[in-house]
Amino acid sequence: MANQQYIIFLCGMLAFNVLVQGRRQSQDIKCGACRALVDEMEWAISQVDPKKMIQTGSFRINPDGSQSVKEVPLARSEGHLLEVMEEVCEKMKDYGEHVDSTTNRKIYMRHTSHDGTAMDLSDVTLDSRVSANLKFACETIVEQNEDEIIEFFAHETDNVKDKLCSKRTDLCDHALKIPHDEL
Repeated sequence: MANQQYIIFLCGMLAFNVLVQGRRQSQDIKCGACRALVDEMEWAISQVDPKKMIQTGSFRINPDGSQSVKEVPLARSEGHLLEVMEEVCEKMKDYGEHVDSTTNRKIYMRHTSHDGTAMDLSDVTLDSRVSANLKFACETIVEQNEDEIIEFFAHETDNVKDKLCSKRTDLCDHALKIPHDEL
């Protein structure tokens, strides 16, 4: 009888461990996709000439003959951000998986640079399943948080990654210390 209870206990512990690992892996993918999405959005914004402006507002003429139109940088305009968001998840194919040896957590990093410079890929796993999972997570994040993403990129410039992925959407652990990328 004690042997059966021991076996049931072991099976329960194994099932619990599998559940926790699955949840942790799912959280790693979602966090990685959010952080990659922010990186790709920031890169796309940086590629637009900061001098290019676009007129926004109402194009109606007021009774006094004036218009309430203002100029905003094209790179951070809602139209440009929507255009970038439509294509950003396709960039997940350029990401691979790296397991941090100290935390044993999965981190997702580009395996091809934007400018073609060589990158150290010694600890990066390139797998189409990883790219597909990241792309799906990215599409889900964009679909569920489109307004927040536009709001952050239209107005915020500092720590968008932490503000969006940790504080606003809660996709990344607050306690997890993820190294900030150097630009």
